[in-house]
Amino acid sequence: MAYQNEPQESSPLRKLGRGKVEIKRIENTTNRQVTFCKRRNGLLKKAYELSVLCDAEVALIVFSSRGRLYEYSNN
Repeated sequence: MAYQNEPQESSPLRKLGRGKVEIKRIENTTNRQVTFCKRRNGLLKKAYELSVLCDAEVALIVFSSRGRLYEYSNN
């Protein structure tokens, strides 16, 4: 008997989660800059969410490849 929450091995088409992303340097400068901007914004958002949800003191410092400083602090 199969239960609702029990994983079914007979269903090979069922996939969960995201695929793995290979972590390596992006060679194309434009693509690298766009990715940095998107991921930086996501990281800043996560830091903010962590400070709000967990009432934690959070500080984040990020330097770009050009030496520009990006920071977040909830205090």
